[in-house]
Amino acid sequence: MTSPVGSELLPNARELFDIPDGIAYFNTASLAPTLRTGLTAGETALHRRAQPWRIQSADWFSTAEERRALFADLIGAAADDIALVPAASYGFAVAAANLTARAGSRVLVLDGEYPSGIYTWWRFAERTGASVLTVPREPGQTWTEAVLDALDDTVAVVSVPRVHWTDGALLDLDRIAETTRSVGAALVVDASQSAGAIPIDMHTLRPDFLVSVGYKWLLGPFGLGYLYVAPAHQQGKPLEENWILRSDSEDFARLVDYRAEYQPGARRFDAGARTAFELTPMAIAALEQLSVWSVPRIAVTLAATTARIASAARERGLPVPAPRGPHMLGITVPAVIQQRVVAALEQANVFVGARGPAIRISPHLHTTGADIDQLLTALDAALNRA
Repeated sequence: MTSPVGSELLPNARELFDIPDGIAYFNTASLAPTLRTGLTAGETALHRRAQPWRIQSADWFSTAEERRALFADLIGAAADDIALVPAASYGFAVAAANLTARAGSRVLVLDGEYPSGIYTWWRFAERTGASVLTVPREPGQTWTEAVLDALDDTVAVVSVPRVHWTDGALLDLDRIAETTRSVGAALVVDASQSAGAIPIDMHTLRPDFLVSVGYKWLLGPFGLGYLYVAPAHQQGKPLEENWILRSDSEDFARLVDYRAEYQPGARRFDAGARTAFELTPMAIAALEQLSVWSVPRIAVTLAATTARIASAARERGLPVPAPRGPHMLGITVPAVIQQRVVAALEQANVFVGARGPAIRISPHLHTTGADIDQLLTALDAALNRA
């Protein structure tokens, strides 16, 4: 696990979230709690939507563009490189539709990876005659080592995350990206468990596509996600054709003057109904707060939180991954008691996730020292009963 250099810890921000005292929420990696500013923005948006005469033509475009620019700035990309998508599966589908592979080549994925990407590459393999290469991790081996050992010139696509979604185990994407380019393969990154929590250097990484949902570490509402599309792919084929993506669509009076040209950059890959009047202000509020905090400071602050939990887990003889991301960790318990432990934690108002072999712990800036104590006390009690 590494922490950003030169970053200072952020103060605890529990007051910015609607989390009552006594609730220890450690499941941001599943569904982030909504910021109070997001709740206010959403309520205001609902009232405005209830009076549609207040919505002007420009509003169909302006807030979507604001959201696009905020996310682009967060990952160090240009706004023109970002498409607005509803889900990771949509982003993967765009990537798969705009990549090719020769028959007999392979798509490299991690063992136990999130299903949406896996299912997409299954279908891609059926279409192209490629196969899916599932890379396991041997005992004592890092995910980076496992990927690099398997990555050769038979691989056409490398589809990997920054951290494994089940336990936060870290991948060195810069090394993987360099080797991927050297063998002529395309790189697709699932940043759903890292965007907003780990700094991303897009100038070094240079993926072909990068996708993220918005409701985890980006603290936004469900249904609003993001897709980075490298300039080399921005003239590609979108999954759908909708009116707002075409050139001059801002002129409502001339929408029936049908246009072959698209809006510039990656906007052709936006999903229909991207405007999302009711939800977009919530996403903007969240992205603005993340920008105020800054991702490097979020990462180093969460690293301090997870380091304390990881140390306590190791003292109890419970394995945690290394290296791992700064923001989450999996605590491995015997499989036969995993569900009982998670249920016992929930009874103690401690909320975690069970993913793969791990109890996944994913705090955020709402997490206090008292929350950590509550987690460890409940974990001890659950393990003793089990």
